[in-house]
Amino acid sequence: MAEDTAKHTGLWFRLSRRREQAKPQGDAPDAGAPWPVHPWQRYVAVGDSFTEGIGDPEPSVPGGFRGWADRVAEVLSDGTDDFAYANLAVRGKLIQQILDEQVDHALALKPDLITISGGGNDVIRPGSDPDAVSALVEQAIARLSRDHATVVLFTATDVGFSPVFRGIRGKVAIYNENLRAIAAKYDCIIADQWPLKEIQDTRYWAPDRLHMNALGHHEIARLVLAALNVPNDLKPSQPEPAPALSWREARGEDLSWAREYLVPWVLRRVRHQSSGDTVTAKRPDAGPFQSERPEGN
Repeated sequence: MAEDTAKHTGLWFRLSRRREQAKPQGDAPDAGAPWPVHPWQRYVAVGDSFTEGIGDPEPSVPGGFRGWADRVAEVLSDGTDDFAYANLAVRGKLIQQILDEQVDHALALKPDLITISGGGNDVIRPGSDPDAVSALVEQAIARLSRDHATVVLFTATDVGFSPVFRGIRGKVAIYNENLRAIAAKYDCIIADQWPLKEIQDTRYWAPDRLHMNALGHHEIARLVLAALNVPNDLKPSQPEPAPALSWREARGEDLSWAREYLVPWVLRRVRHQSSGDTVTAKRPDAGPFQSERPEGN
């Protein structure tokens, strides 16, 4: 069964590439033609707040947050009968916790598609070692690859645009290079956030400056679907122009942000607490999934 899934997935990519190469340049797609059917039927998302969907509130969905993984599942479910989706990600989790609490659970659900994004909470901590963090990521990838599911691994965003995280840009770049080597070793698909210029813009981020807002999650969903070579109808985001702020206004926003978000984050670190200590996975089982996208989204 696993071997058949792997062969099916490999064939999907070869045929998709040939189709794109054979398409005459400049030809518009036939609007009446159905999208090709992708090979995946059981999708499991593993990770932290990024994958849980924090920053993209939607009261109508489990957990109260939608996020990019729900958006990807919505598209995949549109093209597949009997599609199942589980999301095991929990905010605040470190990579060792993801290894201990999510990897075996994910494998038990017998997915043929897995996405994993983890280690970001480790890398942003002062004094952390990107080589040590990526070694733990490799352990997770080695285990998740056991049954030949398609595995999608994320690089981290280029944080050079962010005054909050600009100082660790070099450490993030080292971490990303390690992740690319891991992906090559285990034949993973890379969802590469580093060169994605759209999200290097504060308009795509939530007020806490740590999580993406709905616009950002939408762009990540587009990134993942492109990496999987799955056609879809998700259009690029069109954010409103950013308001011009005086130095005094910008400074005031920085101080408000520090009081509301930075100080609580630091206090949790001091107390060895996590924002996810009392949170459980929003979709712990890979059950039948139907599109839950709100109208117009």
